[in-house]
Amino acid sequence: MLKLIRRIESRALILVIGISGALWGFFNLASEMGEGDTLALDRHILLALRSPANPAVPLGSRSFEEAMRDVTALGGVTVMVLVTVVGVLAFLMHGRRRHALVLAATVLLADISSEGLKVFYHRPRPELVPHGSYVYSASFPSGHSTLSAATYLTLAMLIASLEPNRATKAMVYLLAMVLVLAIGFSRVYLAVHWPSDVLAGWCLGGAWALAAWSVLLRIPGGKQALPSPPAD
Repeated sequence: MLKLIRRIESRALILVIGISGALWGFFNLASEMGEGDTLALDRHILLALRSPANPAVPLGSRSFEEAMRDVTALGGVTVMVLVTVVGVLAFLMHGRRRHALVLAATVLLADISSEGLKVFYHRPRPELVPHGSYVYSASFPSGHSTLSAATYLTLAMLIASLEPNRATKAMVYLLAMVLVLAIGFSRVYLAVHWPSDVLAGWCLGGAWALAAWSVLLRIPGGKQALPSPPAD
């Protein structure tokens, strides 16, 4: 029991450091963005993904461009709501009410924080080239990047906490990371976000995912999700 408590405390400390680092990254990016220091690199990366002859045309075939629209939809509000509802219902059906609550609360708080920060910073969307997807809100931070990081990483953490097989744990985390990175890339590729918007969204969403993990370790009964300590 003492070993398990020490493991929980050690993990909690690591998570606090991780959350602090993610938030530091977000606010540092916000400060740089506000001073205009990210604009040159943002423009360079965004234009690097466009045809030199015609910046209005993204690199790659039309089928790849359409695939990027499919990928970007995986981080949209509609899909995120569906994933969250299915995840919450699945956890409830298996008697994991704490897991269901952590997932629902994390996604909701990530969405609220993202929308609130968009209003606060009110950064315009890129206007260098036509947008490859419909947009209706401010640019910083990327809502798709924030929500996808918070949702998929939290869901992966919750599933992994119940899965004893290490290979399966690794696969779940890898799949979540691939989805998050692909969605972020698609936002820049479609020219609906600056790269710094996406990076800030990853920091914010990652902070919420780490906070969810910290909560799972600390809430009463949350330790039931941890693997059993090795026998002496």
